[in-house]
Amino acid sequence: MNLLVEQILKENRLSLTNGRRRVWQLFLQSDCALAHSEIEKELHDVIDRVTIYRTLQTFLKKHIIHLIPTTDGLIKYTLCKDNLQQEHIHFALQ
Repeated sequence: MNLLVEQILKENRLSLTNGRRRVWQLFLQSDCALAHSEIEKELHDVIDRVTIYRTLQTFLKKHIIHLIPTTDGLIKYTLCKDNLQQEHIHFALQ
């Protein structure tokens, strides 16, 4: 898993920070798309809210993740299929 995140970030000319690594790992471990608040809840002891927001925006800009608007007005995020070397894509919205 660490090799995959390192490869993806390197290909996108992004430095490998603890925050980026943790957000990536959370996406891989999740069985559904994640809202910012869900990511913050899981990582609040490691990464602050602003760093999570900036990480998500950077990942969006580099097409590492994409957003999914929900019917209740929330925005959720999931990894882009192209960035996965295995069948591990998250489209389930809870």
